[in-house]
Amino acid sequence: MEEPILKVENLNVKLNNEEIVKGLSFEVKKGDVLTILGPNGAGKTILLRTLLGLLPYQGEIHWMPEIKIGYVPQRLPFIKETPMSIEEFFKLKRVSKKEIEKTLNLVGFKNDFLNKKIGELSSGQFQRILVAWALVGDPDILFFDEPTTGIDIGGEETIYTLLTKLKEQRNLTILLVTHDLSVVYKFSNYVICLNKCPICQGFPKEVLAPETLNKLYGEEVKFYEHHRY
Repeated sequence: MEEPILKVENLNVKLNNEEIVKGLSFEVKKGDVLTILGPNGAGKTILLRTLLGLLPYQGEIHWMPEIKIGYVPQRLPFIKETPMSIEEFFKLKRVSKKEIEKTLNLVGFKNDFLNKKIGELSSGQFQRILVAWALVGDPDILFFDEPTTGIDIGGEETIYTLLTKLKEQRNLTILLVTHDLSVVYKFSNYVICLNKCPICQGFPKEVLAPETLNKLYGEEVKFYEHHRY
């Protein structure tokens, strides 16, 4: 039986005496696309930061030895406002120009993009730059925290198409945080419904029933099933 990349057992996270994540257990295997689905304030981003070792917790988090993690944050407005070029931004990671060009090519940019200023980029372009930044060092697993926040519909389609392509090319394992239900059927093979405590988890077609979603979001939600094409 294949060893999981990540195994979480009875995870509890408390900040300022408030329980943010309660009693969560799950596993992630190589090649999985796991979506953490839930409303705003459900503890999704806190979960990612805890898995990255940035927050205190109770329970068990077991990573496969020597695993490499890439992280695409929800937003980095302070970077967007700097006068740095894309090349200067990537050199903060101490990588060669050849490696920068190779990584930019992966996300659909040509080499002449290196000289562009970060402040000149559209929201969709900037999000792809953050994906490229996370890919530097050839990670085994990528964390995406609301990767389409602030991006228009056309940009969202581009980001998810890109993530699908990267998964296929590199056999990446992906952990994706979102409150967007449509993403789950389109992109994921496993889902955890989280609203501080786990509401459901499993294969999307088996667990995402209307009554479960009503419990997750606390109100009626429109339920559409999205098929892969």
